[in-house]
Amino acid sequence: MRVLVTGGAGFIGANLCRALVARQEVEKITVLDDLSSGDLANLDGVEVDFVKGSILEEALLNELVADAGAVVHLAARPSVPRSLADPMASHTVNATGTLNVLQACRPTKPHLVLASSSSVYGDCQETYKHEDLPPRPLSPYGASKLATEAYALAYAESFGLPVLAFRFFNVYGPLQPADHAYAAVVPTFVSMALRGRPVPIYGDGNQARDFTFVGSVAEVVVEAIVRQVTHAKPVNLAFGTRVTLRHLKDALSEVLGRPIDATFLPPRIGDIRESQASPLLLRRLFPSVRPVELDEGLRMTVAWFENAALPSPGAPACSPLPPGNNTSSHM
Repeated sequence: MRVLVTGGAGFIGANLCRALVARQEVEKITVLDDLSSGDLANLDGVEVDFVKGSILEEALLNELVADAGAVVHLAARPSVPRSLADPMASHTVNATGTLNVLQACRPTKPHLVLASSSSVYGDCQETYKHEDLPPRPLSPYGASKLATEAYALAYAESFGLPVLAFRFFNVYGPLQPADHAYAAVVPTFVSMALRGRPVPIYGDGNQARDFTFVGSVAEVVVEAIVRQVTHAKPVNLAFGTRVTLRHLKDALSEVLGRPIDATFLPPRIGDIRESQASPLLLRRLFPSVRPVELDEGLRMTVAWFENAALPSPGAPACSPLPPGNNTSSHM
């Protein structure tokens, strides 16, 4: 099987590529990435064909998709705050870019797995966000990801494309950057804590997230590709855990073996109070997957940050995920 990964030099994409190369069913991996948020160093030591380009380049996209038996569409303009600063840019990449991918898939109909987001649920009061809830995104980013999954499932119905749309929930782990203004909470906490600085918490810290280790995400996506899993509606890719930001700080403190201070800041526009997945559909489709627990995931994330800060001579930019976190035994 030949696999095209859009956004494959990003955090989740590069971890996914590490998982894909370990599978004998996969004969070739092509990565399309414009490096606007990804990093080519993330793919050091990974056997892929890298193409620098954008999902907005229709001719290039058509050419690459025509050679693929499966497409994993991860390319996106991430971050709620970025979408608030420039809503049109988020729409163009996430909605129009996805439409380009779908159009490219129409002639040959490769199996398509793509990433949506828990942001589509908005601040729903249901404890567990299940796939039958009406979406109510609170930000342009959430709206653009709702368009992403809606277009994909509409193309599945209209044109017979084999599609599986995942809703990612707060994915964290190795390769996730912390050195920009829109960094996610886990790499921000780890980076600040390793420097001995207080971690920033927006709001009271009791907002909860369903943190999902990138190795678990990669395992599910690889299994979806290999078994060519499809579904008529989006599927949550998270395991139903509820972790407040205060608890995250304390869990990281346990991993580091020392206290961590916090700086409390005003809440941010577009932030969701509670984000916890119902994993029932995911477990039905992927019954063998066992998620990495938070403490173990944080340990691996901290280890990567420490190694990335002090690389050995000739060492690769990142290490493969440890055994037990991927389907070979690889966002």
